[in-house]
Amino acid sequence: MDRPDLPLNALRVFEVAMRQGSFTKAATELRVTQAAVSHQIARLEDLLGVTLFLRTSQGLVPTDEGRLLFPVLEHGFDAMARVLDRLGGRRDIEVLSVGVNTTFALGWLMPRLDAFREAHPEIDLRIATNNNRVEILREGLDMAIRFGTGGWTGHETIPLMATPFAPLCAPEMAARLRDPADLGQVTLLRSYRSAEWPGWFAAAGTPCPPITGAVFDSSVALAELAASGAGAALLPVAMFERFVAQGQLAQPYGITVSVGRYYLAWPSDRATTRAMTTFARWLSGAAPADAAARA
Repeated sequence: MDRPDLPLNALRVFEVAMRQGSFTKAATELRVTQAAVSHQIARLEDLLGVTLFLRTSQGLVPTDEGRLLFPVLEHGFDAMARVLDRLGGRRDIEVLSVGVNTTFALGWLMPRLDAFREAHPEIDLRIATNNNRVEILREGLDMAIRFGTGGWTGHETIPLMATPFAPLCAPEMAARLRDPADLGQVTLLRSYRSAEWPGWFAAAGTPCPPITGAVFDSSVALAELAASGAGAALLPVAMFERFVAQGQLAQPYGITVSVGRYYLAWPSDRATTRAMTTFARWLSGAAPADAAARA
């Protein structure tokens, strides 16, 4: 296979601009001017014969070509960094890139990362959050923490935490809710998993009312809307304990329903590294213990 004769510096500038989402932020990371970043991107676009970014009034928007190129470059630069670190004397440091469902990241993982890093200084753990839709190889990741059934073709999985769902809403709204049927009088905020509310009402022994309105792909967004008084959201309670403890959300009913759990996943054909094994062992030990403590 012929290797393209492209300038490494321009490729690096593009990778940073994609990751930062801004020429200004890319210039700061690279310690160059914004004009220099723009020049390198324009040069790369000319050499490739494609447009990598659209400059809009809303900011920098990557094109399909840009999105296709980015994960390849990110993975390549990370691989080069690992080798250069070893050549430079950091033989004990291994980079581990993990994609994490945003709800799990905010509700459980992030407060515990310092403990993991203190226990495992030999691992440079890099977290990238997502809305549960993630392509591990395409996005240059080693592993991902996802919510669902765990039956993802071509992936190995380790079950982590079962997180029962229950309605959560603003405390003022919760004070008006006595019986599960009362939820029919408020707005039911819904996610893209359409079976969740019918499943909860079935567990409550109450007919599910018609559910209409916007569909959200983020439990964090649903929680913020519920806290603002916009309606009731069906959420994994364990991930929003902080909201409840701070009085932003309340749980009017003790009835819960299981719609899935969190899993650690990685491609079946990927060789397992020492860092992957260490991270998986740490998660398996920490997450179930916390889950059991809540039961």
